[in-house]
Amino acid sequence: MAKDTVRYPDEVVEQIDALVEDGMFESKSEFYRFSAEYVLTLIDPEHDPRTFNFEEIKSELAIDEQACADAVGTDGGTPFLDAVIAVRKRGLRGEYEEAERFIDARYDPSDRECLILEELLGTYRKTDDGSV
Repeated sequence: MAKDTVRYPDEVVEQIDALVEDGMFESKSEFYRFSAEYVLTLIDPEHDPRTFNFEEIKSELAIDEQACADAVGTDGGTPFLDAVIAVRKRGLRGEYEEAERFIDARYDPSDRECLILEELLGTYRKTDDGSV
C-alpha cells in the first residue's frame, strides 16, 4: 500500500478528529481512505473500492448519494464538468488522441467549451525533453 502525505487546514483535521472520537470512524486513516475512495466512486462509477468494509461504512453513514452526485456533477446534469473529468483522465494517462476524439465528437471547434478542453488537454502534453 502506498503512503502519501497531504496537508489539511486545522479546522478540517479538528472535524475529522471529532468523527473519530465519536466512533463514526475507527481512525483518521480509515476516514481518509474511505473519503478518497468514495469521491473516486462518484467521479468514476467503474472504480472498485479497495478500502476494507467500504460498503458497510457507506451504509452506516446514510449518505444521500443523489445529492453528492449532483454536487460533483456526475449525474449527467453538467455535461461540461463531466467532459473536463473525461479529458483530464485521458490526459493524465497520456491518451491524447482519445481525448482529442472525445472533444471532437462532442464540440464544435469554435465553441468556448471546446477551446477550454483543448487548453486543458494541452497542459498534459509534454515534449520529449519534458517541457510543455
